[in-house]
Amino acid sequence: MVKLNKIYTRTGDDGTSGLVDGSRRPKNDTRFEAIGDVDETNSTIGIARLHASGAIDDCLKRIQHDLFDLGADLATPYGDGQDKGLRITEKQVSRLENEIDSFNEHIAPLNSFVLPGGSPLAAQLHLARTICRRAERMTCALAAGEKVNAEALHYINRLSDLLFVLARAANNNGVSDVLWELGVNR
Repeated sequence: MVKLNKIYTRTGDDGTSGLVDGSRRPKNDTRFEAIGDVDETNSTIGIARLHASGAIDDCLKRIQHDLFDLGADLATPYGDGQDKGLRITEKQVSRLENEIDSFNEHIAPLNSFVLPGGSPLAAQLHLARTICRRAERMTCALAAGEKVNAEALHYINRLSDLLFVLARAANNNGVSDVLWELGVNR
């Protein structure tokens, strides 16, 4: 368990921050960019939860816990074969897939793209989805140069899909979706 007695340490005053293994990197390192984007996704989901209830809120709460796991995963570089870090698991990815299927089974298929909007919850979930996509891009950029847990990449990819489905569920199972009208303002 984490115990924080002092919030400021001054160790980052030189423009670096520490990882779980004790190493320090510049605060603009790709690893910290990915961790920050995951944190921003989590914060945006926290705002979405202000509008959520029932099954959607329960799902979002589970996701918030997983996103802290994902942040810990990304904050723990792979070592010399002695990796004992907290890692996202296939079970967490499978749970997201099951939730996507469960929520999506009540929603009619799309024949147009969906504009972000509709209900306040749906709009906030669409924002969380776009931030999640940024977190995914940054995690992929990290993985291009360093070893990253494959399940972490799978998780962040599935999460953006789930956030899209949850936004549609929040729009009366897609009935209140705002659909894109091709070339409407030409």
